[in-house]
Amino acid sequence: MRFIAGTFDTGRGSRAGNAWRPRGAQDAFDDGAAHIWTTGFEPGEVRRCSAPRGHTEVLAIGCCLATSEELSAARAKAERGNWAPAMRLPGSCLTVVRDRTALRIAGDRAGTVTVYWTPTRQGVLWATAAAPLAAYTHAEPNPGVLLAAFTLRGVDVPAADSHFQTVHRVPPGHALVLAPGRRPRTEEVPAFTSEQSFEDGAAAVCETLTTAVGRRAANAGRISSDLSGGVDSGTITSLAAACGPLLAVTYTDARMNEQDDMRYAERIAHDHIEITHAQIHGTRAKVQHFDGLEDTAVLPFTDTPSYTLGLLAIKAAQLAPATAYGSRAHLTGRGGDDVLDAVPTMVIDQYRAGHRLDALCRTATFARTRRAALWPVLGQAARTQRTTYPQALAALADAIGTGPDHTTRRHPGTAVPEMLTWCGMTAATSWLTRAGRAVVADLAGARAQTARPDTTPGALHERIALELMGDGHATFDQISRQQWDLPVHAPLLDSLVVDACHAIPGYARTRPGDFKPLARAAFTGHVPDYLLQRRTKTAFTGSLYAGLRANAPALRRILHRSLLAQAGLLDGAKALASLDSAARGEPAPLAALHALIVTELWLDTLPTTRTAWWETTTARPQEAAR
Repeated sequence: MRFIAGTFDTGRGSRAGNAWRPRGAQDAFDDGAAHIWTTGFEPGEVRRCSAPRGHTEVLAIGCCLATSEELSAARAKAERGNWAPAMRLPGSCLTVVRDRTALRIAGDRAGTVTVYWTPTRQGVLWATAAAPLAAYTHAEPNPGVLLAAFTLRGVDVPAADSHFQTVHRVPPGHALVLAPGRRPRTEEVPAFTSEQSFEDGAAAVCETLTTAVGRRAANAGRISSDLSGGVDSGTITSLAAACGPLLAVTYTDARMNEQDDMRYAERIAHDHIEITHAQIHGTRAKVQHFDGLEDTAVLPFTDTPSYTLGLLAIKAAQLAPATAYGSRAHLTGRGGDDVLDAVPTMVIDQYRAGHRLDALCRTATFARTRRAALWPVLGQAARTQRTTYPQALAALADAIGTGPDHTTRRHPGTAVPEMLTWCGMTAATSWLTRAGRAVVADLAGARAQTARPDTTPGALHERIALELMGDGHATFDQISRQQWDLPVHAPLLDSLVVDACHAIPGYARTRPGDFKPLARAAFTGHVPDYLLQRRTKTAFTGSLYAGLRANAPALRRILHRSLLAQAGLLDGAKALASLDSAARGEPAPLAALHALIVTELWLDTLPTTRTAWWETTTARPQEAAR
């Protein structure tokens, strides 16, 4: 697995001990106090900008799309004390700013590149993956984060934690600041753009996404893209086709084929002469959800549990034409729902912003479109408005700890009002043992202690969804590189694109009864009008049920040997009962089952020995990490 790692000598601890470095790593930076290595990166992916008489350097590693002039300008601003622009370069990369006083390290805003760190005797060891740090320090998996990921909603589950105990996470949108003689700290990276109106912001959205796609196409040579027929993938494909030839891949199956995705995809491909269209029919190719999970020894490992494992056979079939084509960058529309659309609780942010009549009208429309009674929906919105996030989290922690009967009780008609709450529990909470509930309750209680009382529910849920998508994209890219040597890109998750979209409040970039009007406003003239006018969205539930049913024996074996159950945190019989219900086609918590299965596979395949990730070196004593 490719990652970036580094050490920083804070001067606070012992210099004794052996020196370690990532296995097979390449040196990227070394100034005595700080040392940075890359593993699995090409030389062109490491860009270093310094000035002959300057004291500040900028290092960008990964998909940095900045021009030389943009990189130099960012370095010059950092020299004058304004380091934020260097953390908001075009593309998706790790950025390091080194000046006289400190080292600042940041990933991107969506979390497709995330920074982790752990203290050592000499200072700090950090990396863009948590597993290598856990192996180095012999840290155990973090059960609270693992369980809360599929039992809680509306909770910033990782926050400053990771999937490993004692390994810290730098929240996306923040920088890790390391300075001699000082403890590590994090600072928020300011967004480039202040709040924008819908009209003004649409132009910035068009400019940033067009740049994100165009520069990738220019840098990669041969490219490919997903073309599902939806607004997001269709927009990315259309923008890429304006730059030159590409292969667009559309995946369907017997159930999805009943929808109109393929019709839109075929029309887009027909209308762009630069597009070569490849169509993959999963049913005919005999691939479906949860195929290929029988032998864990051959499964790819990702830094966090990856939903893509449940789609491994589908992705192999889908990306086969791209690898045969010789693509060096596969573009996807991932993140479109997170930046071009809005979460339901944005209506409460709208109310708090003073647009009360509009918020009430939007709430009424929300209830009507979901065929829910108006007064319960309004009542829940009012309760959320009157409550702070720390209060809601404290109440959630208390509710989890009261017992399984309380946590799983649901009343008819509550599903839609729950969409307007701060946070809550999923049906998978019923799978937890008393010990498991205690672990999850402790996590919720800890988040209540650190949550900001001025947070608004719409902005909170928007950020949580964005980071979940960023993490999912990161693991998909990790798998694709390992399995098919094909980098996967999500331009809609680039920091500058996210900044441009989120500068328009969620309640302003959406309209009741309309579908992604921001895409239409931003890309009219660049994307076919018939796509921007589309009002339908394909559901994949039928395909998911079919794959789960066909692979139920293999999935039962995974849950029968559950490591979470062996640890006394999960009632395996209850989880298996939910799996069996889903296999019969009955209502079941499909997302939670998917998450539990990939979590168990992640635990089963986790490389935990230090030498799996690190090797000793004869480096100078000051380079030692411990």
